[in-house]
Parts: sequence; structure tokens; C-alpha cells
Amino acid sequence: MITYSIIIPVYNEEANLPEMYRRVVQVIEGLDGPAELVLIDDGSQDRSLAILDELHQRDPRVHYLSLARNFGHQIAVTAGLQYAQGEAVVIMDADLQDPPELLPQLIEKWRAGYHVVYAQRVSRAKESWFKKLMAYGFYRILNRFTDVTIPTDTGDFCLMSRQVVDILNSMPEKHRYIRGLRAWVGFPQTAVQFKRDPRFAGDVKYTFRKSLNLAIDGIISLSRKPLKIATYLGLITALVAIAMIILVLFWRIYNAPAQLIGYTLITIAIFFLGAVQLICLGILGEYIGRIYDEVKQRPLYTIKKAAGFDEISQS
Repeated sequence: MITYSIIIPVYNEEANLPEMYRRVVQVIEGLDGPAELVLIDDGSQDRSLAILDELHQRDPRVHYLSLARNFGHQIAVTAGLQYAQGEAVVIMDADLQDPPELLPQLIEKWRAGYHVVYAQRVSRAKESWFKKLMAYGFYRILNRFTDVTIPTDTGDFCLMSRQVVDILNSMPEKHRYIRGLRAWVGFPQTAVQFKRDPRFAGDVKYTFRKSLNLAIDGIISLSRKPLKIATYLGLITALVAIAMIILVLFWRIYNAPAQLIGYTLITIAIFFLGAVQLICLGILGEYIGRIYDEVKQRPLYTIKKAAGFDEISQS
């Protein structure tokens, strides 16, 4: 019976894997129960898969899945959740920004009765002021838009109980935002604060574009408030249009023709109405696109190779 599963998504992390393995093993050997490492190769193009295979041959606690292509971080984590067997499941990144040495503190909170123990950042080493500002604003805006409270300054680094993991695995949606879904599930949750280290080696994988897409996924998958905003924009636009009609009629009846009534006013109105329409269409398009993805019923991922699991199935 496995007590702890540690899920680590991997994408072009050949420079980090040996040190990550060393530090994780050093920690799990001091735990109060057997542990497994569930490593998910998300279509890496370097030697990451070969290193995972070497680690598996050396250590039977190391299991890995190799996805047939790059499906993205959240899908890789989802694959790990579906194959993890532990009573407590930890998610962490391979770049060692999530320190493995924090695991005993997460486990202590779980033993105290919490079903979700998330690691909350109090500082970010060697990150630009722009990235820190964007991260600060993102979590505050996210909580304004979503219907659940997502703890600020938290990532995917967390520990979840088997009960929570089973519920997450039962959710069929394609666009997954793990930190939002774990908040939606409920159950007692708490934080363990830590100082986030810089990457041990290699380049940052979460570019601004990927971070923006993840933010949109989080908002769209957890709330219908953007649709309400589109409705409010339509109402406001209608009120402005009515006010402009009244204003033009007033000028026509009580004043001589003015230059403002001509092309300038018409141009402003066209651009304003066009912008509002495009914004609303964009919001509707995001929701319709997700409906389109859901009704196709395609699997979340495909597996190229797997090692260390009793039964291999594609989900």
C-alpha cells in the first residue's frame, strides 16, 4: 500500500532531473510510509525521457508516463493524478522552484485533518518586478471573477488527500485549472508558506502567453461572470446610443448644424459600438470553444510509453 505519491510533470528538464531526484529521494526516505514518484514526460524533446527510464531502472519507486506529444502542464498533472496510487498525493514542478524539503510540513498538516494543503509563496527569488506585479494582480482579479475563493500566491504545489484526488479524477472537463478545481471541491484546506527558489537550471517554461492562457482557462472554467459583463456592456452601449440620439435631436431642433454632428460623431459611434461587439463576441467565443472541445469527447492525452504501473490505460 503506497502512502505518498509525488507527481512531477517534466518538459525538457534534463538538466534538473538528477538533482531533483536526489533531493526528493532524500526527503521520502525519511517519511513515515512508502512513497512513489510519478513522473510525467510531456512530450520532451531533450533527453528527459531517457533519464526517466534510467531512474526507473535504478529505483522501482520511480514510475513514469511519456505522453505522445506536448499536451500542456495541466494535462500532464491530470495524467499523474489518474495514475497516482497514494493516500496523499503531492504535485510539484521539476525545476526545484518547489522545494522537496517542504513535503514533511505538508504531510504534517494532512495528518492534522486537512484534505488540501497548498504551498503559499511569500517571496519569489530572482523574478522581475513585472512578473511579480502580474502574479499579484492575477490572483486578485481571479478571485473577483470566479465563484470560488482561490488562495492568493499559490500554484500547483500542494498535497491532496485520496478523497479529493478521486473527485478531481471524476471531472471530465478538458480545460483544466487544477488550483481552481481543488478549491471548488471544498473540504478543509490550509496553507504552508515558503520562499520560492529560482530555477535550478534551464529556461522558464511558463511564458507570458502560456500564463495568460492559463489565466483565461481559470476564469472561464470557474465562472460565468464574463458573460454577465458582456450583458452589462450591451446595456451600457444601448444607453449611450439612446443618449446620443437624444443629443443629436436636441442639437438639430434647437441649434444650428454643428461639425460635431457630422462625420466625427458618426466615426466615434462606429468605433465604440464595434469595440463593444468584438469584446462580447470574444467572450462568447471562449465559452463556445470550450463547449466544442467538450462535445468532441476526445481523450485528454495519449500515452507513448509507460513504466512502473500495474495497469496502463489511456484516459
